[in-house]
Amino acid sequence: MSTPHINAENGSFARTVLMPGDPLRAKFIAESFLDNAKLVNNVRGIQGYTGTYKGVPVSVMASGMGMPSIGIYSYELYSFFGVENIIRVGSAGGMQESVKVRDIVIGMGACTNSSFASQYALPGTFAPISSYKLLRTCVDKAEFFGLNCHVGNILSSDTFYSEFDMSRKEGEDSPWKKMGVLAVEMEAAALYMTASRLGKNALAICTVSDHLLTGEATTSEERQKTFTDMITLALEVAIDL
Repeated sequence: MSTPHINAENGSFARTVLMPGDPLRAKFIAESFLDNAKLVNNVRGIQGYTGTYKGVPVSVMASGMGMPSIGIYSYELYSFFGVENIIRVGSAGGMQESVKVRDIVIGMGACTNSSFASQYALPGTFAPISSYKLLRTCVDKAEFFGLNCHVGNILSSDTFYSEFDMSRKEGEDSPWKKMGVLAVEMEAAALYMTASRLGKNALAICTVSDHLLTGEATTSEERQKTFTDMITLALEVAIDL
């Protein structure tokens, strides 16, 4: 089966797909965590792999950066390749003092400054939320493994560099921070909306790679290779679905 952005055979993807933004992170996850991982898609260098974790089929494929990109890939996986669950595994910028660099943030909901929802012509404001089944499983697993996780709202931003990006430029005065948002990233809201529209399941699990208040940050290599607690957590969720 082929779509405009995925060229893979029918049945190539497992029911559950882990979705990092970076294709190199997808490759790292496949090679480091999956048994018998096979490359099933490489259109535009967006690498997708399927293998097994503890004997259960699991796929991993990159989403690229931003809501339009993850919106495309998640739609095609859900609609044409039999995928039921997508777990985003990515990085985020911490927005609260209690959220530290390398902590894990589980996105119960995803606020956004995007107009992604306008396509649905809703007579009001839609609140993008994760699938409860995935969220509950993830929180239970995190507690079992003793991981330092935060659960709550995240912000999916359409911009990384912005002339009016309060979350990055004003720190303590950020209106998102005042509303209790834990961290900012760029994909989850579109994933949650796409899953909602198609009757599928989605969850975003992010590792805090930098902090908007303290300025502390990890390197690109660290983001690619060392966020293993988040990846293991997502895989443990995947095999329980």
